[in-house]
Amino acid sequence: MENLFCVILIGIGATAVMDLWAIARAQLFNIPPTNWALVGRWIAYLPGGKFHHVSIAASEAVGGEHLIGWTAHYIIGVAYAALLVVIFGETWIQHPSIIPALVVGIATVVAPFFIMQPGMGAGIAASRTPKPNAVRLQSILNHGIFGFGMYLSACAVKFAYSL
Repeated sequence: MENLFCVILIGIGATAVMDLWAIARAQLFNIPPTNWALVGRWIAYLPGGKFHHVSIAASEAVGGEHLIGWTAHYIIGVAYAALLVVIFGETWIQHPSIIPALVVGIATVVAPFFIMQPGMGAGIAASRTPKPNAVRLQSILNHGIFGFGMYLSACAVKFAYSL
């Protein structure tokens, strides 16, 4: 049970690091952050059997889409942290190292490339966007930052437990 709590903290912390990076990226490079409301809209349509949109932005808005998107964002972050621990073992929590965190973080870009982006109308790996390579690079970078965030968060959790 203690490891589950640590995984939750690591996932939340890593997702927060990614969100802080998105804020910095917007300020420094004028790159807009992910619109989690549109992700929430896409998720809200899933139970009704609508998995693909020509353009999620053109689809009718749904109530609570901001909350759905942001909640999903953090739940997915926790799930990815759990995946890291499943792959590399629970001892990674006590002895975090950066390479496993970066590997899992970057590997998780498979989900937006092959599930979320196509479902939202952007095509496989953002192929239907005006600048697909720029979107791909940002996705990989964001997921790398998430991996770095898992490492930082695990170090913080380890430090907190040592007090």
